[in-house]
Amino acid sequence: MAKEKTIYMCSGCGYETPRWMGKCPGCGSWNTLEEQAPQTAPQQAPAKALKQRPGTGAKAMRLEEIPEENASRATTGIGELDRVLGGGVVQGSLMLVGGDPGIGKSTLLLQASEHLARSGARVLYVSGEESARQIKMRARRLGVTSENLMVLSENALDAAEKRWEEIQPDYMIIDSIQTMYRPDMASAPGSVSQVRECASLLMRMAKTTGCAVFLVGHVTKEGAIAGPRILEHMVDVVLYFEGDRQHEYRILRAVKNRFGSVNELGLFEMRENGMVPVENPSEMLLSERARNVPGSCVHCAIEGSRPMLVDVQALALQTAYGTPRRTTNGFDSGRLALLLAVLEKRAGVSLFNQDVYINVAGGLSLSEPAADLALCASVASSVRETSIPGDWAVMGEVGLAGEIRAISQAERRLAECARLGFKTAVIPRENYRNIKSPKGMRVYGVETLGEAISIMIG
Repeated sequence: MAKEKTIYMCSGCGYETPRWMGKCPGCGSWNTLEEQAPQTAPQQAPAKALKQRPGTGAKAMRLEEIPEENASRATTGIGELDRVLGGGVVQGSLMLVGGDPGIGKSTLLLQASEHLARSGARVLYVSGEESARQIKMRARRLGVTSENLMVLSENALDAAEKRWEEIQPDYMIIDSIQTMYRPDMASAPGSVSQVRECASLLMRMAKTTGCAVFLVGHVTKEGAIAGPRILEHMVDVVLYFEGDRQHEYRILRAVKNRFGSVNELGLFEMRENGMVPVENPSEMLLSERARNVPGSCVHCAIEGSRPMLVDVQALALQTAYGTPRRTTNGFDSGRLALLLAVLEKRAGVSLFNQDVYINVAGGLSLSEPAADLALCASVASSVRETSIPGDWAVMGEVGLAGEIRAISQAERRLAECARLGFKTAVIPRENYRNIKSPKGMRVYGVETLGEAISIMIG
């Protein structure tokens, strides 16, 4: 009897090789080749029916011949989740929700299932990790009691497909895709081939029946969703849950969305009765802000279509080492180094012997260039030990020549600042010329970084 040969498959790109190698020849990643059990077929086995469904046999059509159809959306009853999804759940869509263990993925989807089931839709919750009793315990804690919500504890996808055909649900949750497997494949659950084939089958079922499917995905220690990268390409929507499990706030981001914007952000608070949407994140993020303290500056960021006030904090102190440290949390380190160089060269703020620490309060990450001026102001405030008034908001992009460039949606940012009681704002002069200031707010239009620093801290 011939010895069975094992193969090694890359978890990132699916490349197969008969021997192990440290670096994958397909994608260039290191230590991603995993051993797969050989799939041996019996000798002279009878012909089996194809497990894969045949193609649709559709004919090619001209664009003008294709009937137009507006995708109908169903609200989940959770405003922040609907915002990130682009307005609600689209019929026949396949959505992937990833995040760290214990971050609240299953809790949020169980709450969404309750709202969808109460609207009259049939919802099937398939769990490959928990028993039906465990799910009932969580449902009792969350107040989930709808009769249209059905629970199935099963990780064999073939068995789940039979229940699907019996129940004909309108929505289905798979928790999680890494625990599901197809019995006709020899590889273990969670392997590249199993995740790929299970996701392919679920996508085909969703598109042919019109059932919207939520997939819960585990993440690796690097923060990426476990399994083949092709999983994120197959689905219509990719959502990431972020946040520290030691704190109660959670952030839901859309990384991919074929039915809406990928810039939207949802904010939740984890409580005993589940995930509670935070309708006014600006007040929450500024509730614990220390006023009249050097190194603190308020910036109005735009996340998708929502203006959000955040506290940009800086701490500068004389270094004890030959090379000063630059540490940042929530801001790009390369952008920080650039802005510190401009601040020293163009505004005369000496930083050659100062350690600089940057923090964006609330766990947010600022990537838009409109936050440049607020960061420079907070650093200058900390270096000169002069506080920026607590009712001032700062926004603007800083160029290498020290100029302040125009930003987008300046009027919406100022309106949000005025709504929360801010009396003064510092914005680029180009925006100042083209907008109408809110009633009762004093707005400064600045052209250079030095001018802005002199206005805010003298």
